Amino acid sequence: MNKEETLTHLRNAKKAHITWVQRAHALIEGLPIEKEQVPVSCTECKFGLWFYGEGQQLAMMPSMDCLKEIEILHYELHDVYMKIFKIYFSDEDRSILSKLFGTRKKVSTLNQDIAKEHYNQLKVVSEKLIATIERLERRLFALQAGSFV
Repeated sequence: MNKEETLTHLRNAKKAHITWVQRAHALIEGLPIEKEQVPVSCTECKFGLWFYGEGQQLAMMPSMDCLKEIEILHYELHDVYMKIFKIYFSDEDRSILSKLFGTRKKVSTLNQDIAKEHYNQLKVVSEKLIATIERLERRLFALQAGSFV
């Protein structure tokens, strides 16, 4: 893979992460989001698919120590989202139809407020993750094209 392809794939993965966060926010705001649109597992979201697939090739390049930080932040992000997911998709108090179709359950005002607090935490972690991804992007941009395999 060459430098331009690598940067393009990284940028696309970053955009996918931003979309994932926007969908988590939409869920909390009451928009109809299905659980598959915001994967809980860090290896199932589009960013995670890139990071744990093609992105791992970057570990063989010089000055890629920020990859570990990205991984830690990405795990933390999904851990926080798991709390939101449980509020909206746990099997407690869900109708048979919502269980069957994987749609979210009705959530109390108190639980919505708790979900919003979790989202605020998720947003902070996401901002750190994006900053670290952008640091990786700058490092890749600075590398000579011959450094890419």
